Order: sequence, then C-alpha cells, then structure tokens
Amino acid sequence: VQLQASGGGLVQAGGSLRLSCAASGTLTSINLMAWYRQAPGKQRELVAHITSGGATGYADSVKGRFTISRDNAKNTAYLQMNSLKPEDTAVYFCHRFQDSKLYWGPGTLVTVSS
Repeated sequence: VQLQASGGGLVQAGGSLRLSCAASGTLTSINLMAWYRQAPGKQRELVAHITSGGATGYADSVKGRFTISRDNAKNTAYLQMNSLKPEDTAVYFCHRFQDSKLYWGPGTLVTVSS
C-alpha cells in the first residue's frame, strides 16, 4: 500500500487549505484513513479519522474547523482545513489502517503565518 499526500503550503491565518491522500496498491474495502500532524518539537498527534463507512472523529483542537472526507471510488481521503491558525503549522501525515497493518505516507508541510 502506498499513500501520496498533497495540498500543503503556506497560508495566512484565517485561510483554508485542502489536503488529499491517494492510496494505491493492494487495498481492502474495510479500512480507516486518518490525518496526523507533527509540529516542531512536538509529538505526532491524530487530527482526524474516517472509516470506510464514513464515521469520523476529530481532535478537539480542530473540531468545527477541519472536515475529513473520502471518495472510496478514488481511494482518496481529504482534509478540508478552514480558519487556520498559526498553531496548525505542522507536517501533516496521511495514514491508512487495513488488515491489521499501518501505512504512512510522506508528510506534507502546512505553514500558517500570523
């Protein structure tokens, strides 16, 4: 399984970005996809997750601002990030869980300027 993330960049506080994560390889219909992030000097943290059935969960710090979604036909998950804050600056990692295995994509940098 390979994951390719895209959509990171530099944005001003209050702005929006949308991250995409495309999965390829041997994929199963039952899976979970998620976004994690890691800010400089901090541990990696879970931002949002979505099951193959569409159930979602969010970190308290992003509730009401971020929305995770997926297109199962395209094997792609998205993270719509609105009302971005400087503290959202981090490397964002796409994650997939299937068949009791974890897969990570390369990170994409999101920088929010004040």
